[in-house]
Amino acid sequence: MKTSPLKILYILLTLCLLACKDDESTTEFTLMTYNIYHGEHYYNRGESNLKGLASVINRVQPDFIAMQEVDSMTVRTAGFNQGLKKDLVKELEKLTRMHGLFGKAIDYNEGGYGEGLLSAEPVVSGIVHLPTPEGGEGRALIYATYTYDGNKKVTFAATHLCHEYEKNRVAQIRVISDFLLKLGHPVVLAGDLNFREGSAPYNILAAHWTDAAKAFGNPENTIPANAPKSRIDYIWVDKNSAWDIRSVDVPKEDYSDHMPVVVKAKLKQ
Repeated sequence: MKTSPLKILYILLTLCLLACKDDESTTEFTLMTYNIYHGEHYYNRGESNLKGLASVINRVQPDFIAMQEVDSMTVRTAGFNQGLKKDLVKELEKLTRMHGLFGKAIDYNEGGYGEGLLSAEPVVSGIVHLPTPEGGEGRALIYATYTYDGNKKVTFAATHLCHEYEKNRVAQIRVISDFLLKLGHPVVLAGDLNFREGSAPYNILAAHWTDAAKAFGNPENTIPANAPKSRIDYIWVDKNSAWDIRSVDVPKEDYSDHMPVVVKAKLKQ
């Protein structure tokens, strides 16, 4: 039996549509941010919070987690670790079996202090030091680029903006946004941003980025953990990419004065 030309055309169109659908496959990422208070239990000072933090991370099983207030081999960490200095990222690597990155923002207490990042898979990473036009503590952005499905890329970036001066936060968020958007592929920004919704740096970011918690409709406060009054911990996704926010959660944990934020998001590429 001969196949009609119309039927052949229909088959070819169907195959084409299936191929196009495969080219625009959707991947779900679990994204997380957590200010870890230099590895010390905020509500039980003098005690390490690393095992508690690891238990939260292992339960969530994020693809990426941004961490703020991260010490590396400081005298301070020895004070609650039997006199031994600790590299907090390396310790959490062991406890979570994830890949760890440390981005030093400043020299501190005979060691370093800055940003931490854990990823479920190997990544290519970098660090950007941020401006402080009003002075104050140095700040940094650490980022990890993950390549998957052959040639698709996503970059997850972690930062902790200035807690003192609005002028610093504005300058820092401009540098961060410009840098990440120029990468030309999907990007995520996560961290303790030290600003509130409606502030100048928030509005600058909102022009090209989506506040995941607000988009999902449940922006919960994140600090202090024992009686949350403010939301300064965020996960943002770029508006240039096809992100679909599937869930947002603020687990009620008190290992730090901040609670973590967890976002599940689908990305079509």
